[in-house]
Amino acid sequence: MKKLIRLFFLSIVSILPLGVNGANAAIKTENPRVRITTGLGAIELELNADKAPQTVKNFLAYVERGYYNGTVFHRVIPGFMIQGGGFVPGMREKTTGVPVKNEADNGLKNAAGTIAMARTSDPQSASAQFFINTVDNPALDHRDKTTSGWGYAVFGKVTKGLDVMKKIESVSTHTVGSFQNVPVKDVVIEKVELIKK
Repeated sequence: MKKLIRLFFLSIVSILPLGVNGANAAIKTENPRVRITTGLGAIELELNADKAPQTVKNFLAYVERGYYNGTVFHRVIPGFMIQGGGFVPGMREKTTGVPVKNEADNGLKNAAGTIAMARTSDPQSASAQFFINTVDNPALDHRDKTTSGWGYAVFGKVTKGLDVMKKIESVSTHTVGSFQNVPVKDVVIEKVELIKK
């Protein structure tokens, strides 16, 4: 009888970890990864769906419909950031969808190599345009929920292609009409795609 009880107990103990691990595996999801292919090389990103769920969902919706394909990095400021996702060659602006909620209060910082949403002076105006911080930019971080303190929502980071980011950062720029810091030679985003396993 004691032997039977011990066998039963050992069976339960050996089964429990499998059930727990299985449950954890079902709950845990990996962050989506995206590749931005440009004329100067590719940049790969890991998006933080946990900290910036609405921003990541919004960005991926643009990616999935091919919105970014053929757009350009239209604003490049050395020692600051590279911005793209809203204009095609010739500085023709694309139509965007509705703005996404500003998630700059998610704790993520505008550190070198992070991607964040570009916007106007209205904190809740971000839609499709994004920028990659080429240096740490603490002035862009969330401070409070005022117009001047909202900050810019970080939603991912570069995992490959920092050298490509630096190449883009170093291109020559000029002024085109009312637009400053526009690359002299278009830095075309050939395609943005989800990296599938």
